[in-house]
Amino acid sequence: MLMNFKKFKKIRETSAITHRLSALHSCSCSDYIGYNYFHELFFARIVAISHFFSSCSAKNRSHASDSASKSDILDDRKRYFSGIVESVSKEKSLDYNSNSWGGEKCNLVGFDESDGSEEAEVGKSEEDSDDEDFRVLSSFDRNRERSQASRRIEVDENDLRHPLVREISRLIDRRATWTPKLESELKRLLRSLKPSQLCAVLRVQSDERVALSFFYWADKQWRYRHDPVVYHEMLRILSKTKLCQGAKRVLRLMVKRKIELWPEDFGCVMVSFSRAGHVSKSLQVLNLMQRAGVELGSSVCNTAVNVLVEGKRLEKALRFSERMKVVGIEPNVVTYNCLVKGYCERNQVDDAIKLIEEMPQRGCDPDKVSYYTVMGILCKEKRIDELRGLMVKMLEESKLQPDQVTYNTLIHMLCKFGHGDEALEFLRESEERGFHIDKVGHTAVVNCFCQEGRMDSAKDIIEEMLLKGCSPDVVTYTAVLNGFCRVGMVDQAKKLLQQMYKHGCKPNCVSYTALLNGLCQGGNSSEAREMMNMSEGWWTPNSVTYSVILHGFRREGKLCEACDIVMEMIGKGFYPSPVDINLMIQSLCRVGRTEQARKLMEECLKKGCAVNVVNYTSVIHGFCQNDDLDSALSVFDDMYLNNKHPDAVTFTAVVDALGRKGRIDKATEMIKKMLHRGLLPTPVTYRSIIHHFCQHKRIDDLLKVMDKLLPRQSFKTAYNAIIEKLCCFGHLDEAYKLLGRVLKTASKIDADTCHILMRNFLKNDNPVGSYRVACRMFNRNLVPELKLCEEVSKKLISQQKLEEADKLMLRFVEHGHAPPKSRQAVLHSSNGSP
Repeated sequence: MLMNFKKFKKIRETSAITHRLSALHSCSCSDYIGYNYFHELFFARIVAISHFFSSCSAKNRSHASDSASKSDILDDRKRYFSGIVESVSKEKSLDYNSNSWGGEKCNLVGFDESDGSEEAEVGKSEEDSDDEDFRVLSSFDRNRERSQASRRIEVDENDLRHPLVREISRLIDRRATWTPKLESELKRLLRSLKPSQLCAVLRVQSDERVALSFFYWADKQWRYRHDPVVYHEMLRILSKTKLCQGAKRVLRLMVKRKIELWPEDFGCVMVSFSRAGHVSKSLQVLNLMQRAGVELGSSVCNTAVNVLVEGKRLEKALRFSERMKVVGIEPNVVTYNCLVKGYCERNQVDDAIKLIEEMPQRGCDPDKVSYYTVMGILCKEKRIDELRGLMVKMLEESKLQPDQVTYNTLIHMLCKFGHGDEALEFLRESEERGFHIDKVGHTAVVNCFCQEGRMDSAKDIIEEMLLKGCSPDVVTYTAVLNGFCRVGMVDQAKKLLQQMYKHGCKPNCVSYTALLNGLCQGGNSSEAREMMNMSEGWWTPNSVTYSVILHGFRREGKLCEACDIVMEMIGKGFYPSPVDINLMIQSLCRVGRTEQARKLMEECLKKGCAVNVVNYTSVIHGFCQNDDLDSALSVFDDMYLNNKHPDAVTFTAVVDALGRKGRIDKATEMIKKMLHRGLLPTPVTYRSIIHHFCQHKRIDDLLKVMDKLLPRQSFKTAYNAIIEKLCCFGHLDEAYKLLGRVLKTASKIDADTCHILMRNFLKNDNPVGSYRVACRMFNRNLVPELKLCEEVSKKLISQQKLEEADKLMLRFVEHGHAPPKSRQAVLHSSNGSP
């Protein structure tokens, strides 16, 4: 009885110890390891406890002593804690970029290895680059059975409209004003989302960067892990962007989470790198596929071929398709269509047609896409006879009957390139063959005629549509209405607007905006404004409508009305674009109302409009043009307060204004600030600096500034400009001193600089100065222009400087050149020669 009580007490003590260890362990795991790792250690702890109880029961059965039992408990505790520490150390050693893939090491950092530049890649020989890019194909298993089915993540429309998805999207849109309360609410909603709903949240984001940031944020939340479907969807979204680094990071995360990788995932990463312009890195993804043990299929190979075609490397794409056969992957119609597209993009239509003809011999029949691709380039070049011949081949050789889709495609492509008459011919031909071209095809022809100003032809098509029972829709009428406005027939456009109501077609915002644009183009912006004010109940103006009237008032010089339109836009929730704001600022500054332009910009900034650096630069330039330098510098300082960093154009405007005011020291300080911020001067910056420094004879300061601005190899051009500018201001002595300094320092200066100075000395009736420059040129083994020296010699002779003229002649003779003819004539006349 006493023995059983001691046994029960020992078990109670053991349970208390286990409970305390559990509490301590759960805190440490939740803080340092994470939810998943905590569960693994929790089950390990249960196993350790079970071993402990089994050992205790064995010891009790063998009547072991109390001291021995206590020592066993301490040993078990020691082993348990050592197991925890070992597990924690292992988990902490896992880096975010770890590359363990099911026990096999997969080096995803290989993206950045042997990166090089695209220029270096172009410099390689074709054979070497082929071996490097295509070597991976030979390492895949040729005999492995390949699945050609492409897996896609289907998101139900109900998921896109789900209230939970909308609420999370609303919270994401308010991310700039997140509070701890909103973030906690988003965390709570996140755990309620199904994988398909989370995919819908990612898909509805207008900015893929926002979707990627939300993906990362959700992955870091405690007690949450993305479903594998979410990773696949994120890669699919990133494949439509240039965010290749984000796609690479998502792929790394999938490796870390040990998520099954699909071939399509690698294809998405390839496309993303291709969009970013990294064709070589895109092909390196195939190496990662091989290391990961992912099966290579035709879909990924087709992606690689398309990447090469999009990267303007058709020859490599052709060789890649040949290598596919070597590893047992037969090119399919998608592969050949990519190659056909590559030929068409290079205007090699004959080669594209030849490839289509060879496709049946290669075991792959062309489809309509193959022919449509070639037809597109034929339509662009207006090669109608060849287009018809291709349609015959399509029918006879490929047994593909031209259908309504074929004719619709041809009509749209011809209209796209402005060939309306040819499009109308195919429309007539399709109707003769019994095909019904809908209002979309007719509208394409109508719009093409309207773009060309052929309004009578467009009206005939409209009447023909009404006779056929194919009622024109609002798009058709809007095309005609816009055409009338383009040719200045605004009255006809108004009549057409009334006829639309009679035919049961209600004009939309685009229709009215086209009419308002015609009124504004004709100088009737006030009438357009009245029509917009009467729009209540008929149609709702949008930002384009307001922008049309805004620019109409601006072109007419009614800037007050234009500013009122801007304020009305903002009041209605439509924000003018930075281009609209900039045009308004320039118009106000042009008439000297710079302060009003500044107030307009500040008001737009307060209302949340997208004011950019260009807008600030326009205001600064306006103040500088009005000689209000203090206001310009004030706006310049305000840019930093509003987190708008000036660019090189902004600095140039300020430096030019400071130079005009003679504040050279302040201009020098501004140039140093520009260089400190890593901004490269523009050619306008150089011209402005040289002009103002030379005007005030600050040559030493100018040379110091140019030494910081220009690399050594560009000094020759700078010295030419400086000497020329000094000559323009009449500072010939300073120009000659600068020339002497340059020659003494053995700088690379060409003969053009010396010729500039010689001509300016001649203009100022100083041939001796030109003579001295010519002598310096001879000393530097530079030969002056013969015609220029003839003019110098004539001037010297006319001023009785015969000694200098003789020396100039001797210099030419010493260098193996004939002396100036003017001096020879003088010598002949002095010797009495006829």
